[in-house]
Amino acid sequence: MEPKIRQDYNHKLSLKELPYIINWDSSKCTRCGKCTAVCPVKAIEPAVFVKRLVESEGPFPTPQTVKKVVHGIKQVTDINRNCVGCNMCNMVCPNNAIFPEFNPSNKFLIHKNQDGEPYKRGGRRNDPDVSTLDKLKFTRISMLTDPALDAQRHEFNIRSYIGRILPAEKLPIFCKEEDNSLFIDDTAFVPPVREIFPIMIGSMSMGALSPRMWEGLIMGVTYLNEVEKLPVVMCSGEGGAPPRLLKSRFIKYMILQIASGYFGWDEIIHAIPHMKEDPAGIEIKYGQGAKPGDGGLLMAQKVLPLIAKIRGVPMNVDLPSPPTHQTKYSIEEAVAKMLTSMSMAFGFRVPVYPKISGTKTAKAVLNNLARNPFAAALSIDGEDGGTGAAYNVSLDKMGHPIVSNLRECYLDLVASGKQNELPLIAAGGIGKTGNLAANAAAMIMLGASAVSIGKYIMQAAAGCLGDEKNRCNVCNLGLCPKGITTQDPKLYKRLDSEKVAERVVDIFKSANIELKKIFAPMGRSTELPIGMSDGLSVMDKSIADRLKIDYAC
Repeated sequence: MEPKIRQDYNHKLSLKELPYIINWDSSKCTRCGKCTAVCPVKAIEPAVFVKRLVESEGPFPTPQTVKKVVHGIKQVTDINRNCVGCNMCNMVCPNNAIFPEFNPSNKFLIHKNQDGEPYKRGGRRNDPDVSTLDKLKFTRISMLTDPALDAQRHEFNIRSYIGRILPAEKLPIFCKEEDNSLFIDDTAFVPPVREIFPIMIGSMSMGALSPRMWEGLIMGVTYLNEVEKLPVVMCSGEGGAPPRLLKSRFIKYMILQIASGYFGWDEIIHAIPHMKEDPAGIEIKYGQGAKPGDGGLLMAQKVLPLIAKIRGVPMNVDLPSPPTHQTKYSIEEAVAKMLTSMSMAFGFRVPVYPKISGTKTAKAVLNNLARNPFAAALSIDGEDGGTGAAYNVSLDKMGHPIVSNLRECYLDLVASGKQNELPLIAAGGIGKTGNLAANAAAMIMLGASAVSIGKYIMQAAAGCLGDEKNRCNVCNLGLCPKGITTQDPKLYKRLDSEKVAERVVDIFKSANIELKKIFAPMGRSTELPIGMSDGLSVMDKSIADRLKIDYAC
């Protein structure tokens, strides 16, 4: 039996191989069991230990060695139940007796690929470096009055647009009847345009997010529009929306997304005749910046009855949105077909635009859109965009940074004289380190008409525990300990929709003030400084040359 025992242990992993090691203090622990109950991946479990103790008892105590059985907590070494560092055990512990500690010498990725299946995870790419966005500074400040405008008292118009802005010569003109009455010549097509706040909530589907998280976001967006008068919009993500929402007046604050899986579109198409309001826009997703070349994926663990019903699919099956589809033979053909058909479906009243992943071929898509009269915008998703499920290699090793991609697309529009016609929406890493307004303002000055945020809103509004060092990031498995990205009622009941809505309102009101603070010294109050790159500087010469902005040191 001895060799067999040695072989068994030889093929086990030690705690040193895992990314997080649980620190447990036996003297503080009351054995209440809260930590083991709340652990989303079951990385810890109750255990029984035999301890050797030295005791001295009685009137003439003589030290004696005794063995006692004690109860405690044990961390498992199963790679499929590794601690993800979410810290929920510490949050519920009444005595601070347990907490996870990052293990910098771990060999997690070496061991994680089990059964021939590459490691999948949620969250965002593992990138501890400072992003290009956070290196940019605003250096154009008025010398006449500093600041040029009073950000607290001056009236600002922090607004942008989704929709094609026609040049003056193509706008409808007034014509004169024989009886000298005037009428508008509306024979020419006038694209639909929506006024929006320049920071929008990006595509996170009902399926990727829990019902309570989705509800909280919509409640917050509705309050911002109807009470605070900030026209914030939210994209539904692929997966449709509840019929009750589709037929309500609140749909006008939503951008509905369609992707190659067409999930949830049966419900949307059937709801069109009954819609009280048009949606804010239609986004056609061709790619995600966090996993370019891959389609979207909602893993089977999250396809529970509610999601299966809304999406019109069976329960407990993986739902991939393939990167190619039998109706899409090329990006040019696909964009033209989908833009036209979606515009027709909504009577040419709703802006329709595609979303692509950041890539060197983004300009090819842009040039086709510039000639398409039905194109309302182009959304580009950079490599730092979050995802609900992706292969680790896609998240960490594929993609294009949003800053340079957006900049070269905008300069391409400038070269063709269409920079004021076709809006560009930038996504992927906006607010990655918490500097939401500064990052958004920098992207606007590089050429974006609006920016889209996802991971930031989850962290700020609901306290998402994931980070760029692979902490937590079990969004794909439906085990979110905060109840944000899970369809398990036991987990998402931990989340309060009303508190999420309150934080969403706080976030956008704060961003609105900070944008005013940034734009005031530049003398911009009536319109966004889109493309005003002479107001930016950077201390890195290579970045300055790439983005064609000032180098300052």
